[in-house]
Amino acid sequence: MIVSLKRIIKYGWIGFLRNRTSSIATVFILLITVSLVTSLFIFKGSSDFLIASIQEKVDISVYFNEESDEEEILSVKSEVSRIPEVKKVQYISKEEALKKFIERHKDEPLLMESLTEVGNPFLASLNIQAWQPGQYEQISRFLENTPFNGIIDKIDYYKRKTAIEKLSLITAGINRTGIFASIIFAILAVLITFNTIRLAIYNSREEIKIQRLVGASNQFIRGPFLVQGVIAGIIATLITLLIFLPTLSFLKPKIESMMEGLDVYAFFITHLGTIILLQLVTGIALGAFSSAIAIRRYLRV
Repeated sequence: MIVSLKRIIKYGWIGFLRNRTSSIATVFILLITVSLVTSLFIFKGSSDFLIASIQEKVDISVYFNEESDEEEILSVKSEVSRIPEVKKVQYISKEEALKKFIERHKDEPLLMESLTEVGNPFLASLNIQAWQPGQYEQISRFLENTPFNGIIDKIDYYKRKTAIEKLSLITAGINRTGIFASIIFAILAVLITFNTIRLAIYNSREEIKIQRLVGASNQFIRGPFLVQGVIAGIIATLITLLIFLPTLSFLKPKIESMMEGLDVYAFFITHLGTIILLQLVTGIALGAFSSAIAIRRYLRV
């Protein structure tokens, strides 16, 4: 069994080298597909980081009437905190709101002078962060229908609704585009590998006839062609890895300068095991799958 397997691998490698032109084409398209899948994995991690950063800055504020006392507002905070969609709730008193405003605009004397004349114009509020952008509308409706609605002056969700919806659309669009591109290149990889194996079968027709005459098993005849697809997938995976490591290392400072806190190279190294497994599964599965289809259709043994 082991001897037979070694021979199948050996003849698969010989066949791969014999059909160099078509084998290179197969490796190239598999390389593109594996690279795309790797890029999507990295992009998904990077986009999750960026979206989380944006979501940290996206919230809605609930402002309370001037007459509302702190105890009532804290009761609302306690109720809101129990909502599953709510990630974080922060209470900001009138005094704290004034302090933050002064800190932000301390270098604007005209504004500070106006503030001195009008006193403290700010209302106590709750800043609410949801787990997902699409959950803000549900939270807003809860607040509008709560028994505490009488002490609420306004909810600024509808002012921020457009920005929140855009964030949701961008996220969904990125994911859909990536999946669509992966499917297209996977189909191309299957088609090209399929044609490569078909050509290899055609070129080896005399050899296959001799193998049949000497009583070679179906498995022994088919095996090398399947191995060729697997070899192409492994080579594509290794090349992809060798391309991504130095490229991401080189781009690391440039990406960090544009997007503070985003370390793509560190993400790649941290998830290296997962990425290599993903690359191998993608490359080998596509190579083996398309080879199996070609063998089934064109190799009658």
